[in-house]
Amino acid sequence: MTEPTEYRAHFGFDISFANGGGMQGEGFRLDLPSPDLDADAIGLLLVRHLGLALVESVVLNDLRIVAEQHRGSRGVDAPAVASARRIVDLSHPIRAGLITYPGLPAPEITPFLTREDSRGKYAPGTEFAMDVITMIGNTGTYIDSPFHRYAEGGDLSSLPLEKLVDLPAEVFHLTDTWSPGSRGIGSATLADRELRGTAVLLHTGWDHRFGTPEYAHGAPFLTGEAARFLADAGVALVGIDSLNIDDTESGGERPAHSILLAAGIPVVEHLTGLGSLPARGARFTAAPPAVAGFGTFPVRAHAVV
Repeated sequence: MTEPTEYRAHFGFDISFANGGGMQGEGFRLDLPSPDLDADAIGLLLVRHLGLALVESVVLNDLRIVAEQHRGSRGVDAPAVASARRIVDLSHPIRAGLITYPGLPAPEITPFLTREDSRGKYAPGTEFAMDVITMIGNTGTYIDSPFHRYAEGGDLSSLPLEKLVDLPAEVFHLTDTWSPGSRGIGSATLADRELRGTAVLLHTGWDHRFGTPEYAHGAPFLTGEAARFLADAGVALVGIDSLNIDDTESGGERPAHSILLAAGIPVVEHLTGLGSLPARGARFTAAPPAVAGFGTFPVRAHAVV
């Protein structure tokens, strides 16, 4: 299915207020519901997005409208598109030999009952295959429960389905907001939305390196102060398409894991395909089997759009 084209405006602006004062901006970008808007209409969207009051005038400079994925601007309605419901798979397939995280064992898949052997156990023409998979819980796209970090934390069997199934997704498309010298995703990047009860999904684009040596080095991550911001905001779940929710190259500290899991917020790592989701409006699900005494396990994460 061909996805609808989305548009954004690139511009600078000068805003003056009726009660005095003003503000300026350079290199600003704003989601558009349609590519046909004029400068006045885009100026109104800008005021709505910034939540400004008593605006006297808005002047846009160097306005360009480009085909570009929405980033979740406030007060901008998505274009009405007559399309069928889509289900987007956000998980990496698990196969024998898959390396998810360097240093962790790859899954092994071995037969318990082959189809050939089963023919002697069932009626003619009836056969089955039964296989055994041996793997660490941190394989493929997986979820962390509080028990992963804390001995007294809730395990996989204790995770409430209300925090795993049919969650409103707030997707932060961050592929153009971080660089090798600034890999941490801070709270300011996440502060423009109402996040209580949502699945916050961080789209960094790092999943394109999954399965390669480059995946293990220089990955973007969530900072500790941003994790505290999300916990205080009351989010239901946090997911990322990167190597880890924490910076694995800064020593043994894991502030994002520690803060989120202490607050009972499950973490989904190694997502993929988040670029196929809108900034808001999708419904996210990532439910593991209810394994008692276990902290992490693969999920078939997906979203309904």
